Order: sequence, then C-alpha cells, then structure tokens
Amino acid sequence: MNIISLDPRVTRSHIDENTQEGIANPLEHFQTYEVFEQKKRGTHHIHVGSVHAPSAEMAVIFAKEQYSRRGQCVNLWVVKTADVFATEYEDSDIFDTISDKTYREPEAYKVIDRIQAFKERQKAN
Repeated sequence: MNIISLDPRVTRSHIDENTQEGIANPLEHFQTYEVFEQKKRGTHHIHVGSVHAPSAEMAVIFAKEQYSRRGQCVNLWVVKTADVFATEYEDSDIFDTISDKTYREPEAYKVIDRIQAFKERQKAN
C-alpha cells in the first residue's frame, strides 16, 4: 500500500509504506543537497542553503519545508553538493584580464580624426 500524505508530492511519489528508503544505518549519513530557489517566474534561481536527505525527491520536500514555507517561491532546484564543481583559489589567475582595454573606447580606433573633423565642420555651419 502506498503512503497517502497531506503533501501531494509525497502521494505522487508512490512511496511504499514498507520501504526502507530514508532509514539510515548507524554511523550512516544522508547526502547533502544544495538548494536554489526562484522567487518569480523568469528570474534567476538563487542559492538559499543546504539540506540533508536520503534522495533527491526527499531533498525537494525538505527544501520546501525549510526555505520556502513562508515566502513566495515558484520553483526549487536541489543539487548534490558532491556534483558542484568549483575552481581552486590557487587558480585565481584564470580570472585576470589584460589591463589595456583601449579597444572599448572609440578613441582607440583610427576614425577618431574623422569624427573630430566632422564635429568641427558642424560647429562651423
């Protein structure tokens, strides 16, 4: 027989009442999941915290209870912390950029003398 809950996600998960999922053995820990929340449709998901859960489905339920119970939320993402890849601080030089960025300024291009000449002609008229 499946578990029927007030939370519709639990009912839709079709969890068998005799299942052993979610029962931790001594000295066993649940996985850690990072939680991302979307406040309004079309906006970015923002990291709001972490939860410990036996599965991704349970992590979503725990995240809903922990982080969006009182606030407005339209979507949640949970990602295993082990699946998050980050750069090392020693590799910070990959973010260095060249200091000379004159290509961003119009003065760096050879047309500046033509622009100045055009401005002078407009002033004369």
